[in-house]
Amino acid sequence: METGRIDGTTRLFTIIGDPIHGVRTPTLFNEMFGRKNVNAVMVAHHVLAADLETCWNGLKTMRNLDGIVITMPHKTPMTGLVDSLGINARVAGAINAARRKSDGTWEGDMFDGVGCVDGLRRQGHEPAGRREFLMGAGGAGSAVAGALAQAGVKRLIVQDIDARRAARLADRIRAVYPGLDIDSGTIGDGPFDIAINATPQGMRDGDPLPFDPSPLPASTLVVDVIIKPEVTPLLVLAERTGHRIQPGGHMHRGQAVAAAKFFGFDLES
Repeated sequence: METGRIDGTTRLFTIIGDPIHGVRTPTLFNEMFGRKNVNAVMVAHHVLAADLETCWNGLKTMRNLDGIVITMPHKTPMTGLVDSLGINARVAGAINAARRKSDGTWEGDMFDGVGCVDGLRRQGHEPAGRREFLMGAGGAGSAVAGALAQAGVKRLIVQDIDARRAARLADRIRAVYPGLDIDSGTIGDGPFDIAINATPQGMRDGDPLPFDPSPLPASTLVVDVIIKPEVTPLLVLAERTGHRIQPGGHMHRGQAVAAAKFFGFDLES
């Protein structure tokens, strides 16, 4: 797309969330649109949870809006607003992307988990056959759990501030992958090869740590899905205690690539 060219034929994409200041997705998509000379643009919309349904009712009436990226805290409630769900979304119970289909209906799917596994593999950390701990059973955590199960992890322990939600997620994943050793539990149920934070704890100053990495073996890789700050308090502490770390930018890149394909684009070419 020519620099500054936004006109009546420009196709629109957006990302919605709260908070929204740290998102990088618009940069990735707009750079791609420029490289490919696509007359499209992505912008960010700050949408509070209480306003989500009102916002959605307006957005879906915009005939030149082709796709939406969904971030926290809207990933789970958006499943009840779109018209259909892809397989990843049905397993995760959440979506992070929605696209307008040719018949005008909206389909949602979830790529956080795909992005997490892709980010691990690109950094040389194969999840298959590993013992993994996952903090968070919300939208992102559910997606990550499903993708880790699909990747063939050996054991998966899920913890959440709501123990019943963690147990429900473990049951849901076990029903799809009956051979997987998965259960709800705590960081104390290790040892683990990889420990992942899939909660928003660490995004705001003063947030408590999602878990304490200190008791984990030094060989454990500590992963955070948060992208801002790039190195979260969890990762700072993990480095101090001698653990390898992986920031959320790797997962973000992987899920953006997958979401772009969902919209019909190749982010990497």
